[in-house]
Amino acid sequence: MTTTPQTPGPKTAAQDGWAELLEIGRTVAYALAIALVLRIFLFQPFTIPSASMEPALLTGDYVIVSKYSYGYSRCSIPFCPPLFKGRILGPAPKRGDIVVFQLPRDLNITYVKRLIGLPGDRIQVRGGVVYVNGKMIPRTPLGPTEDPDTPGLQVMQYAEPKPDGHSYITFDRSPDHEGDDTDVYVVPQGHYFMMGDNRDNSLDSRWPQEIGVGFVPAENFVGRAELVLVSWHPGASLFLPWTWFTKLNVHRLFHPLH
Repeated sequence: MTTTPQTPGPKTAAQDGWAELLEIGRTVAYALAIALVLRIFLFQPFTIPSASMEPALLTGDYVIVSKYSYGYSRCSIPFCPPLFKGRILGPAPKRGDIVVFQLPRDLNITYVKRLIGLPGDRIQVRGGVVYVNGKMIPRTPLGPTEDPDTPGLQVMQYAEPKPDGHSYITFDRSPDHEGDDTDVYVVPQGHYFMMGDNRDNSLDSRWPQEIGVGFVPAENFVGRAELVLVSWHPGASLFLPWTWFTKLNVHRLFHPLH
């Protein structure tokens, strides 16, 4: 007795619909996995919400941060899960870097400041001038300018050198502002001393953790700010699409950071 093979019947519309949904779900899952890997290991974007790092970073800048610059820690992963301590697979941060980090007193808050003091350094500010291990960070006056975030406010500009040969500009409102004269801070091992470039408008390591930043543990570092990808003037809104173009700061597009 012989049998004839059965040929499968045509797929129903419902089966086609489920297959399409599964394919879409698979594609979305792959995309999310790739995005998560990129976010953890390579790059992460951040929006600058305050003026503490003017003029290097302006309110409204959309900054790209390299995650691999200092290796990886628990803060390289979203929500900072306590998977391990310290940092792995990366070089040590350098003085003068612009660093994005999680605030020591609240890991849900992200800050960006410039690295001024390395572990073991002695840091002091006298008359608005920063001293590292007893030596003044030289600064060259560049004349007054208007604070971009506070129209009408005049600040003095100073250029300060970095060890790599680049320089950055700081703002100073006066030589006797709060935080312009401090005690000597001795940076503990495994920690760093951070300051904003807008020296008289920055809560940073000059203030204890309860008020400002305090000393920042190495494992709190997220990465190094590398590039301003895009920037918007005040008044831009996610819910007002035309402002994406009318408030675009074209002079900040792809602006490298030093």
